Amino acid sequence: MNAHNPSGWRPAMGEGSDAECDLVTHSGDRALMVEEPLIFELGGGDKCGVDFDGPEEPPLASLEPFLRKEAPVLPGLTEPETVRHYTRLSRQNYAIDLGPFPLGSCTMKHNPRLNEKVARLPGFADVHPLQPQDTVRGALEVIEQLADWLVRLTGMNAVAMSPKAGAHGELCGLLCIRAALEARGDAREVVLVPESAHGTNPATAAFAGYGVESIPATPDGRVDLAALEARLGPDVAGVMITNPNTCGLFERDMKAIADAVHSAGGFVYCDGANFNAIVGKVRPGDLGVDAMHINLHKTFSTPHGGGGPGSGPVVLSEALTPYAPLPFVARGPDGAVRLVEEEDGAAELPGSFGRMTAFHGQMGMFTRALAYILSHGVDGLCRVAEDAVLNANYVLRSLEDLLDAPYGASGPCMHEALFSDAGLAEGFSTLDIAKGLIDEGFHPMTVYFPLVVHGAMLVEPTETESKAGLDRFIGSLRDIAERARSGDESLKAAPVFAPRRRLDETRAARKPVLVWKEQEG
Repeated sequence: MNAHNPSGWRPAMGEGSDAECDLVTHSGDRALMVEEPLIFELGGGDKCGVDFDGPEEPPLASLEPFLRKEAPVLPGLTEPETVRHYTRLSRQNYAIDLGPFPLGSCTMKHNPRLNEKVARLPGFADVHPLQPQDTVRGALEVIEQLADWLVRLTGMNAVAMSPKAGAHGELCGLLCIRAALEARGDAREVVLVPESAHGTNPATAAFAGYGVESIPATPDGRVDLAALEARLGPDVAGVMITNPNTCGLFERDMKAIADAVHSAGGFVYCDGANFNAIVGKVRPGDLGVDAMHINLHKTFSTPHGGGGPGSGPVVLSEALTPYAPLPFVARGPDGAVRLVEEEDGAAELPGSFGRMTAFHGQMGMFTRALAYILSHGVDGLCRVAEDAVLNANYVLRSLEDLLDAPYGASGPCMHEALFSDAGLAEGFSTLDIAKGLIDEGFHPMTVYFPLVVHGAMLVEPTETESKAGLDRFIGSLRDIAERARSGDESLKAAPVFAPRRRLDETRAARKPVLVWKEQEG
C-alpha cells in the first residue's frame, strides 16, 4: 500500500502477460484503457454523496426485531465518483452498437432507432398498468394489431400476449396443453424433447410437472422420426420441438412429426425462438403446430430481455385456443378494443387455465415490435429471413475448410452455422477460439452448445450484418483457427488485450470471491 494507492488494489495489467503488455503505469491505466477497481475498493463507509436527516422519532417497538443491529457496509462515494465509476465500466462493456454478437440461438441484432423513438412517444412510454381502460385505448390497439400480425404470420388461430419471455411462453403453451388434456379427462405424464431442441424445453416441461424423455437425432442433425413414432403412446402429452433446430437446420419431417403426435392424442409445442429464419416464408400453423412462443427480440428486433423487459407471446392452434390464459385483448362488434379480464373472460374462455402475469404483457416491447413489422411490411420480413439465412451460410462455407462443420453436408443451414473443435491441435479447444476472438474485438459465439456436438461453436450473424462486416469477422476467425490448428501456444494466453486476462472459470464458479477485504501493505 502507498499514499497514491491507499486502497491497496493492484492493476491486473501485465500479470503473466507477454512483453507487449508488461508496461505497468503508476495509475494502472493504459491511456483510455482504464484499470477500474471494485466499487468497494473505491469508497468506504465513512462518506456518502447525499446527506440524510436522522429519524425524527424512534422506531416503533414492534419494528425492533427487524432493524439492523449494525450499519450496513456500503461503498460510500461522492456523486462524481459514482458517475465516473459506472461510466468507466460502461466503456469496457461490449454492445451491439460496437460490433456483432454472433451468439447462435440468441439472435442479438441491431435494434432500429425508429423502434426506440416510437416506444418513447407520450402515451406509450408513460402508460401505467393501473390506468383505467378508457385512458389506454391506443395501447390496447397496439396490442391487438401486433397480435393480429403474429397470428397471420404464423398461420395460427389465436395468441396469448402476456408471457414475459421465451421460457415463460413455453410454460404458457404447456399449461394450455395440460388444460386441454384435463378437459377431456386425459391424464398424460410425459413430454418428448428431441436432442436438437433448446435447453429450456426440457426444463420447462419438468417445471410444468411432466416427465421428460429425449428423442435422438439422426446423423444429419434432425429429429429421428422413427424413434419418435416408436415412443408415442397414451402417456405422451406432446412433443417440444425447436424448428429450425439448435443445429441450425430446418426439420424437414415437421408435418410428419405433428401428424404422428396428433394421431397418438398428443399436442405439438414448437419453440419459436428461431422463427426469424423462416418469418414470412413458412407458417408453423401449416405444419401442425399447436403452440409456439415467439421471442420478440429475436425476430422483431426488440431489446434482448436479459431477465428484464422481455416478451414471449404464444400463438395457439384452434384446438388450444379455448384454454388460453387471461386476460386478453379483444375487438368488439363496434370495432373498439378492450382488455377482457377474469370476470368476463371466464364466460368467454371457460377452459382458460388462468392468469400468467400480474399485468398484461410488456408495452415497450409491443410498440417496438409493431414498429419493426410495419416499417418492413410482409416483403421486408421475408427479406429478413432470407438475409439471415444467407449470412449464416456465407459464414459456414467460408470457414468449413478450417473449422469442422459437423452438419455441413446436411444441406444449407438456416440462421446459424455450427462448428466444432475437432481438427484443432492437441490441447486446443473451443475455449481457445472464443478467447482469441475477444482479442480481435469480437464477442465470442455460443460455445459448447448444442450438447449433441462436442466442443460446439454456434455462430449466428443475423440479417443486420453487412458483407464487409462478416468478412472482417470471418478473417479474424480464420486466423485464430489457423493458430489453433498449428498449435500456436500464444493463443493459450488469450485474451491479452482485454481489461482482464483469462480467468480460471472453474475456480471462479466454485470459489467466487464475494466480499472485498482490504489488502495488507
